[in-house]
Amino acid sequence: MLPNRIHPLPRRTFLRSMVGSSLLFPGVLSQLLADEAGSPAPSDPLLPRSSHYSPKAKRVIFLYMSGGVSHVDSWDHKPKLFSDAGKTVSVDEFQGRKGDFKMWIKRPQWDFKARGQCGTEVSSLFPHMAECVDDLCVIRSMKSDHTNHYEATLGIHTGSFTFARPSIGSWVSYGLGTENRNLPSFVVIAPKTPYAGGQVWASDFLPGAHQGTLVVPGSEPVANIKRRAPTSRLQELELEMMARMNQRHLAERAGNPLLNARIKSFETAFGMQSEMPDVFDLSKESDATLKLYGLERGSTKGFAWQCLVARRLAERGVRFVELIDVGSSDNWDAHGDMLTHTPLAKNVDQPIAGLLRDLKSRGMFEDTLVVWTTEFGRTPFNNAADARGREHHHWVFSSWLAGAGIKPGTTYGESDDYGIHVAKDPVHVHDFHATILHLMGLNHEHLTFRHSGRDYRLTDIAGNIVKNILS
Repeated sequence: MLPNRIHPLPRRTFLRSMVGSSLLFPGVLSQLLADEAGSPAPSDPLLPRSSHYSPKAKRVIFLYMSGGVSHVDSWDHKPKLFSDAGKTVSVDEFQGRKGDFKMWIKRPQWDFKARGQCGTEVSSLFPHMAECVDDLCVIRSMKSDHTNHYEATLGIHTGSFTFARPSIGSWVSYGLGTENRNLPSFVVIAPKTPYAGGQVWASDFLPGAHQGTLVVPGSEPVANIKRRAPTSRLQELELEMMARMNQRHLAERAGNPLLNARIKSFETAFGMQSEMPDVFDLSKESDATLKLYGLERGSTKGFAWQCLVARRLAERGVRFVELIDVGSSDNWDAHGDMLTHTPLAKNVDQPIAGLLRDLKSRGMFEDTLVVWTTEFGRTPFNNAADARGREHHHWVFSSWLAGAGIKPGTTYGESDDYGIHVAKDPVHVHDFHATILHLMGLNHEHLTFRHSGRDYRLTDIAGNIVKNILS
């Protein structure tokens, strides 16, 4: 039995000890211990909220390829790169340096072929995704503001290329809350730390409960998720004690919405202990499903595991799931040799195609938005005729969307004959974000948060919905 009198241990020390030993995950601790200054939060920051208008999508699965996938070797066929390889072209900037540069046109490493009934041309780099092209809308006119990995990665996730801001997943969580109180509304599955680190999934000035929860493929995907108390009854007693302390603390500070929100965040942590292990238990998945993703039974590594777990999170009500394939090294940053794209593509190609097919077979495709992107493309040229690699290229690159509210089997925008600049219908990162929010029923101009005396939004003071890609 527990004594009636609570030991006079400092509250923060007690909670740090309890959370650290049994319930820790990033969003909870930051929400609990965050500074109380700033905008007042609702009593429960993850409470489901109404969208601004009827959404096409209930959830987003955001597939992020770290390092800069070459658009001209994958989704943007440029015949003149084949015919004019070895010729020179002049550009006024190279890797962020202004000037007059003579560059050599570089031939793509993979051949292109029209695929599906729609006839969209895709390279042999992605043979499995090419089979799903009738479900995709490929955007060939993406634009970013920065040629460095850190800034471009920050931009594609937060809309800000210079300062840390809330991630798009955090904005979706803030705008809509969660459908499942036992799971976070925003989950990131990544084997290694990407460029810009945890800022990629941070909530920044939004309430900490909207921060992404990191899942790392392996034997223990979420640290400390297993109960450490010897019995479930002992843990219940610990939680009851903590609840009494919280309620007493709250009663002394009536009307404090931030404090109430912190208390609520512990409920999510407890819920995760009961539900998250089931998400990671793939033992009941059929052999056919595992084969679809290219996942060996019992494996907990690779993008196939990430994609299958993403589907299981999505069907349990998680609003935003991001998958990051690799970290800030050994990624798509092919300066030295474009053939390093080959194993990276093999890691993601079949799993992504399997995810699309699995969502369709389960009736989830029509209300799930699947996004595939990278931070920028790669130069169609290089500064040596015999260069085997390509450099960073933010002037134009390719991304695609599929599923809820997207016109399937289409392309949008064009780059010029060499894939150097946008030739038609540019889509800036802010436009990309505005469109994703729109499909989730959120008006990007109205989804704001007041911080340091001004209203902030994901798209800052820009962004237009790309209406021609919507069904």
